[in-house]
Amino acid sequence: MTPRILIIAGSDSGGGAGIQADIKTVTMLGGHAMTAVTAITAQNTLGVQAVHPVPTEMVLAQIESCLTDIGVDAVKIGMIGSPETAAALFAVLDVLRTMPGLTGRGTVPIVFDPVMVATSGDALADARTVVTMGALATIATLVTPNLPELAALGGEASLAAMAPAVLVKGGHGEGNRLVDRLVTRDGEVGRWDSDRIATNNTHGTGCTLASAIASYLAYGYPLKAAVARARQFVRIALKDAPGFGGGHGPMGHQRVRLDLGPGARLNQVTVPMAAGSEAFYRTLGLNQIVDTEDGHYARFEAAGGTTLSTEQGAAPTIFFECEDLDAEVARLQAAGVVFDQLPTEQDWLWREARLTDPAGNAVCLYQADENRRFPPWRLTR
Repeated sequence: MTPRILIIAGSDSGGGAGIQADIKTVTMLGGHAMTAVTAITAQNTLGVQAVHPVPTEMVLAQIESCLTDIGVDAVKIGMIGSPETAAALFAVLDVLRTMPGLTGRGTVPIVFDPVMVATSGDALADARTVVTMGALATIATLVTPNLPELAALGGEASLAAMAPAVLVKGGHGEGNRLVDRLVTRDGEVGRWDSDRIATNNTHGTGCTLASAIASYLAYGYPLKAAVARARQFVRIALKDAPGFGGGHGPMGHQRVRLDLGPGARLNQVTVPMAAGSEAFYRTLGLNQIVDTEDGHYARFEAAGGTTLSTEQGAAPTIFFECEDLDAEVARLQAAGVVFDQLPTEQDWLWREARLTDPAGNAVCLYQADENRRFPPWRLTR
């Protein structure tokens, strides 16, 4: 299945946020991105220099062109552009979200990222537009405000009473820990507490997160699972940002390869180490990302995102990363597959299950999230 994601948002000429970030996110997650551009902005990593709202009738025409021919499996709303466009979107999407047959499940999920201010601090929504955002929240599957946006929309209790679900993003909070909370009318139903990533390349994080959630919802993931996987996408893209510009730089969407997705992903191989192995793989052009003081282990990253480890005394092992290791192990056990080791937490921050193929080759199924390519001890050279 290739999910069709309709993105209703503003354009970012610098490519870090807005429609550009949305398209990159949906594409990297295997979806087909369609767009209804609500505003054209002149902006870069330093700020927003100019904003030109697209007339409401043109926004609606873009939506109609997509819906009447291609169809849609999920909608992501970002920058709206004007209160008139917000009102018109409410009328269209209120009907769209209940249309049968588009997703095969009878409803179209809508993720609303209430964009008000760019990462640089420049305003992207006037007071009248902010007022109209409340109506859109009532028809969204999920609203994803940061803390200032949450306050502008009346606070957590008020927004949770309007929207079916709210993801309260903690990126604007204090301290080195970042907490995101999934809240419904019944209270908190999900919480993610993680280390804050020390980077200035944060332009487009909200757009990226919302588009990733919309993509996973289009695939049919439950809301909490969609949020968890979308957060992982954002964290990897933050860690692999290219470092462009003199301000808040863009993220590295294009570098999130073989890190996420359904099915077992062949993305890591371990081979025995001999004298000269590290130099050999560096000469081949691989980037060394892990070493050890005693020299018994090294890990390398190839251009496509695959990693390779060489270890003294190790048997050649093929690694498949799974989105849900326990579910995959249960599926294989039901099919008669025998495991040498059931899912076990490892000191190197991977969770692994091991088995042997009919020819005697070692196979490892695992989950590592961002720690395959970005362990805390990743080399900086």
